[in-house]
Amino acid sequence: MESHAGGDGCTAPDEHLMRAGYALTGDDGCIADARHHAVAFLDQARADHHLPVSTRARDLTQLVVSELVTNALKYAPGPVLMELRINAHSVDVVVWDSNPTVPAARAADPSRIGQHGLEIVKALTKDLFTDQEPVGKRITARIALSDTPSTGTAHR
Repeated sequence: MESHAGGDGCTAPDEHLMRAGYALTGDDGCIADARHHAVAFLDQARADHHLPVSTRARDLTQLVVSELVTNALKYAPGPVLMELRINAHSVDVVVWDSNPTVPAARAADPSRIGQHGLEIVKALTKDLFTDQEPVGKRITARIALSDTPSTGTAHR
């Protein structure tokens, strides 16, 4: 894991205090490994930077990691990269894959079996961004560290 901090020890509110990147192989256990990386990252952020990582944020981060990595492995050929970034207020889960198609959440349908991952991620995160890259796309899900959901998340 790589940790970044400002040169004087002070950081702007939105500056990332820590960042870590992982190449995911797609082998059996890859999704579980990604969740374990996320938990270790949050534990290190709490220990090293005394960040208030709630149990809710920890659980949501693991769920978002599972959903985004699963989708990347299912729909994109080739490698999948995951980056975790954290600041004083939120953790970003960033997943890159080689498929340039921007995913869209489907309309709610309780009778549909499967394909609810993006709906779940949108409902649980503070922000969700998709950026097309020269090769593939990058999806960033932002999760609040506090237990109280933001007003944006509460209205979804």
